[in-house]
Amino acid sequence: MRRVTTGSGRREPPKARRPTSKRPHLYENATQTVFGAGTRSARIMLSGEKPGDQEDLQGRPFVGPAGHLLRKALGELGIEEGSTYLTNAVKHFKFSREGPSKRRIHKAPDLHEMTACRPWLVAELKSVDPDVVVALGATAGKALLGSSFRVGEQRGILLSAPAWDELGHSIDENGTSGREPGGDQGSRSLVCTIHPSAVLRADDRKSAYAGLLSDLGVAVAALP
Repeated sequence: MRRVTTGSGRREPPKARRPTSKRPHLYENATQTVFGAGTRSARIMLSGEKPGDQEDLQGRPFVGPAGHLLRKALGELGIEEGSTYLTNAVKHFKFSREGPSKRRIHKAPDLHEMTACRPWLVAELKSVDPDVVVALGATAGKALLGSSFRVGEQRGILLSAPAWDELGHSIDENGTSGREPGGDQGSRSLVCTIHPSAVLRADDRKSAYAGLLSDLGVAVAALP
């Protein structure tokens, strides 16, 4: 498989303040806001759901165990890290503290948090303007396509990307579904798959990893 060459430079995240919300707990416990990182000429952008523990501490996306697994998969497909842009639908780490050690345990973002962070995801997409976007997991898929998205039904399928300004059009305060996936983004494509952390949690990691690799292969094959 051909190798995607490294881009000409690194992309700084769009200048913005921390995402704000009428609900103050949106980011109050996070160490910092974690924006995306990657090359300005990236042809493929991958979006997860939110930063994890290590991402929150280091201020960079996909630097924890799931990120290492994702980089391994991309490498096997001939995608150099320098030719991608990595980000998350939600820009802060959401967690609860459990057990005697008060270890920080991941909590999934809710609808309000996805909506609050959507302008920053749109800004990243407009800035990089990738040929292919990969949604990693259910939260990323819903942020891009709306609340009717189901990763089990739509993973590994080459879809038409929505216009960047219409991301998650069907997500509203009531969680109701509106516009169908797709849009007028021209030749831009979208592929959905599981989040790499799902591979790490799977009983059969070999099979789960093979599925992730297969889905990512669909995205790579769609690159012009």
